[in-house]
Amino acid sequence: MSISAPPGFRGTFRTDDDARAVYGEGAGVARCWPRAVAVPTDTRDLQTLVGWAHRERVPLVPRGSGSGMAGGAVGDGVAVDLSRLRTMGQVNRETRTVRVGAGVLRGEVDRAARAVGLRFPVDPSSGEFCTVGGMASTNAAGAHTMRHGPMRPWVQALHCVFDDSADAELRRGVSAPREIAAIDRFLRDAHDAIVRREHATPSVHRGVYKDSSGYATSAYAASGDFIDLLVGSEGTLALFTELELRLEPVPAASASLLGEFRSLDLAVRAAVETRKLGASACELLDRTFLDVAGTGSAPLPVGAGADAVLLVKLDGESMRDVGARARSIEQAFRRIGASGVTLALDAAAEREIWELRHAVSPILSRLDPSIKSMQFVEDGAVPPDHLADYVRGVRAVLDRHKVKGVIFGHAGDAHIHVNPLIDVSQPDWRAKVDGILDGVVALTASLGGTLTGEHGDGRLRTPLLTRVWTDAARERFALVKRCFDPSGIFNPGVKVPVPAQRPLNDVKYDPSLPPVPPAASRALEIVERDRAYAQFRLALLEAPVES
Repeated sequence: MSISAPPGFRGTFRTDDDARAVYGEGAGVARCWPRAVAVPTDTRDLQTLVGWAHRERVPLVPRGSGSGMAGGAVGDGVAVDLSRLRTMGQVNRETRTVRVGAGVLRGEVDRAARAVGLRFPVDPSSGEFCTVGGMASTNAAGAHTMRHGPMRPWVQALHCVFDDSADAELRRGVSAPREIAAIDRFLRDAHDAIVRREHATPSVHRGVYKDSSGYATSAYAASGDFIDLLVGSEGTLALFTELELRLEPVPAASASLLGEFRSLDLAVRAAVETRKLGASACELLDRTFLDVAGTGSAPLPVGAGADAVLLVKLDGESMRDVGARARSIEQAFRRIGASGVTLALDAAAEREIWELRHAVSPILSRLDPSIKSMQFVEDGAVPPDHLADYVRGVRAVLDRHKVKGVIFGHAGDAHIHVNPLIDVSQPDWRAKVDGILDGVVALTASLGGTLTGEHGDGRLRTPLLTRVWTDAARERFALVKRCFDPSGIFNPGVKVPVPAQRPLNDVKYDPSLPPVPPAASRALEIVERDRAYAQFRLALLEAPVES
């Protein structure tokens, strides 16, 4: 159906195919052209857009940089680009906070903080191009979550626009404004029931350290703080325009280790020790990762017999303390049976060790054009005792479907990323994708895990939540959604499924899909090739054609 700009909307509103196509994809595998693209200029402009959508019952699909994997920023509706909300306040050294617009990049926040001796410790690998609004939306995390936690505890305040276009600021430790209709509905119709039920049967995956699935009803029941409920809600309850973020001092010293293990079980046992000994990060590189990294031009700093590698980072107030803890971990690794341990006690040596973590990306970009690295089972987390079973199970699923893949992740949190390498020139490639997804979901459920540790449910995982959440938990999620968004205009199909929803519809790598318009195709190629998610999509449409 045709759609026109909302009356009084001052930002950009486009319905042409180029604009729709360039917002029809994100970092994940999904493709879905929105009905239109809206780029609000400020909070008041966003209120105008939301008020119009509420009256006209038009769905809104909010997004920041579009770097999310799970399809939460790609859907049928008006794509709402919040990346232009880029106000940046001064870092307050006394309170260790900073106030920023939702479109400010994580890397920008961290650099501003470091200029005055502070840092923003939540560090997803996409930190140089993901927005802090998007991070709050998914309860993003990263390699250092095992010490610092995910996004939720670092958000001190949120300025939000609610379903009826009302706006308000929510702040930790301050009563939520009851004059906001969504807040009033929740307090009247849901608060008591959710708190009572969560105390009896918490909506959690027991033993799982990281989880961005569902709504954080358990965290809300414990704190009574609406920020805990809204962080991780993926644009389905309210739209974020500004955030106040907590910061912490930059540590005075750091050290790293690389441990090689001839079996996955030994590596998992060693990862448990790193948590006990106060490591801030512990990354697992599985044999599948090492096999791909080994095809690069530079030799790997790893022995040929390694089945898994652990990369460990420690922070502290003195080099003496950090060095002592690093040597304790080295001794623990050798006692467990590491075939090799490399200790890095200076910045140059640390950089060299951690380069291995990034060795695979350029190799994947040079694969045969028909082979696509598809992230559709890329965020599972399980109780630590089941980590080895999970990685072995993922290997078995890939082998069963005769698909190679790359497995790596945050071993200290038992949280794993998987990149299956799918040959889209094969006639049965889609059946392999569906089979791998089904197999890994079944594996995750059998081990008591979550489908998403840090990337969110999106439209990819929402239809699968019946397999990893109880009926009671999902009823609570649905109640939260009804209270905050009774008209269903905010990101429908995320967190709470819509009728007949499937995990995967159009896959952007499908060679049988209709071609994307040339200008949009060039823009999307730049985004994928250069990881240029932070660049404004509409500006990329005007990029000159390379000769």
